[in-house]
Amino acid sequence: MKLSSSISSIRFPNFNTTFVKSYPSSFFPSFKFSTTSNRAMTQFPNFSIKNTNSSPANTAEDSQVAPPKPKPTPPPQRPWLIVGLGNPGKKYNGTRHNVGFEMVDAIAEAEGIPINTVNFKALFGKGFIGNVPVMLAKPQTFMNSSGESVGAIVSYYKIPLKQVLVIFDDLDLPFAKLRLLPKGGHGGHNGMRSIIDHFKGSRDFPRLRIGIGRPPGRMDAVNFVLRPFNKQEREELEFTFQHGIEAVRILSLEGFNKSATYVNSTKAMEQLG
Repeated sequence: MKLSSSISSIRFPNFNTTFVKSYPSSFFPSFKFSTTSNRAMTQFPNFSIKNTNSSPANTAEDSQVAPPKPKPTPPPQRPWLIVGLGNPGKKYNGTRHNVGFEMVDAIAEAEGIPINTVNFKALFGKGFIGNVPVMLAKPQTFMNSSGESVGAIVSYYKIPLKQVLVIFDDLDLPFAKLRLLPKGGHGGHNGMRSIIDHFKGSRDFPRLRIGIGRPPGRMDAVNFVLRPFNKQEREELEFTFQHGIEAVRILSLEGFNKSATYVNSTKAMEQLG
């Protein structure tokens, strides 16, 4: 038996054509056909229609569908304060003691963050690394009073110390090597000593140390850190700065542990030894 011929023999009540078109086929329950004869017996349930102008959106089935819940808004990212230590003025440009300044300048250039304002006794800039807000600072108080500037920024913006990265030169690391630590003492560095004092003695903030090597012969350490880099050293430092830029990106976007793994790799630690 062909279904099409059976259906064609069904006689429907006199429904208005407009009424039928206004309801989707899903509104009607499935037809039940009898196979005992050549005539298909169609059974309709009892139902009544009060409003022929209703739309599918007004059906009981649709009214029970709950609207989608709005997605929760992610919490805002905490800002990072990245501080490079050094001495202000042309006299100290390019010296070993100012390598922290240079690292911050390299980060600013790579991430497109202008350091074009003077605030909190520092050259200061705001921007983003990815979607993370970042503040860059180069204290202009001279090295031994760096804490005056850094302490003021932290206090004003209420930045947790774990979100403050201080970058500075280190005599105890081989030249152009990096070391990222979650906390620690000042190690005889007067800029770090000042910052710890202004943090009320707290040492629980990350720091990125940049090795400048030891003074040759009997040269005094003070004179050594104020010496400029030679051409070969400059070339080596360019690789160090690129390494440091990537370390800061990982730190701000993926966290301290991943950044420390990147910086303090086994190969790097072997070189430090």
